[in-house]
Amino acid sequence: MAGPTGTRFLLTGVAGFIGMHVARSLIAEGHEVHGVDSVNDYYDPELKRARLAEIANLPRYSFIETDLSDKAKTAELFETVRPARVVHLAAQAGVRYSLENPHAYADSNVLGFLNILEGCRTSAVEHLVYASSSSVYGDRNTVPYSTEDRADHPVSLYAATKRANELMAYSYSHLFRFPTTGLRFFTVYGPWGRPDMAVYLFTKAIFEGKPVKLFNNGDTWRDYTFIDDIVEGVKRVALSDPKFDRSDDGHVPAKVYNIGNSNPEKLLDLVGTLEEVIGKKAVREMHPAQPGDVYRTFADISDLQRDFGFAPSTSLREGLERFVAWYRKYHGIV
Repeated sequence: MAGPTGTRFLLTGVAGFIGMHVARSLIAEGHEVHGVDSVNDYYDPELKRARLAEIANLPRYSFIETDLSDKAKTAELFETVRPARVVHLAAQAGVRYSLENPHAYADSNVLGFLNILEGCRTSAVEHLVYASSSSVYGDRNTVPYSTEDRADHPVSLYAATKRANELMAYSYSHLFRFPTTGLRFFTVYGPWGRPDMAVYLFTKAIFEGKPVKLFNNGDTWRDYTFIDDIVEGVKRVALSDPKFDRSDDGHVPAKVYNIGNSNPEKLLDLVGTLEEVIGKKAVREMHPAQPGDVYRTFADISDLQRDFGFAPSTSLREGLERFVAWYRKYHGIV
């Protein structure tokens, strides 16, 4: 049975791109959201503060600024909020940044996730939905990526920590029988998006007349997924009964799903569409592949469609038009 109107959610990473949108949508449907974020400076904190301002005055919403890697503070958070369900989106993001600051990933993505699991266990949370990543698949030649595929060859520390989250969640579901569902996100974009992601970076460069850096000489493919489609998928999972996985000792309430557009686009085609939407040509600058990058991502979402009716509907062009419109407004570009 889906979570009733008025379900109390703890939503981590609420100052983040996906987190802000999920919070706003849950609140619009009558749910209670207690948002958490450390508002770190991995990218411009002003953008995070602006996202928080967008939802600050909504009903049935509160915000707590804290660091989830702090065991005592996270335990206190669960004691205070007493959530029925948890959507855990907080993480140290970025593949390339993990080459520069690996300890940030251990603190946030491993220790922070452990503290969330402990909070869910001690608070008898009905369902934990958490963010994983398509990066767990590594650089695979076989597409589309299926959750039935092995995911034990990560090519970045970021990917390794997200795979670790999946294994940690399974162990807690097995030991303590509380339900966990991981969602492997595939290249999310849209209004209020992250400034370190390709769509934002390319849009900024085109408007400013600066080079658009195309790694692997532009020969990469990504399963670009518009934020509204992602939010709908997250909500469907978070408000539904969790699904069970079969293991040798019986049913374990742990599942992992891909959540993406299931329609990869070539990087050069993305740039071409952005040029048309903006009405200005990009200065293209070719570069070799970067360490940790993968050639192609492509989500098999058949199980998410089957179990939750997930069906992305936003075309790349429509999504880019909506992102560019937001970008113009946010940055005051006429």
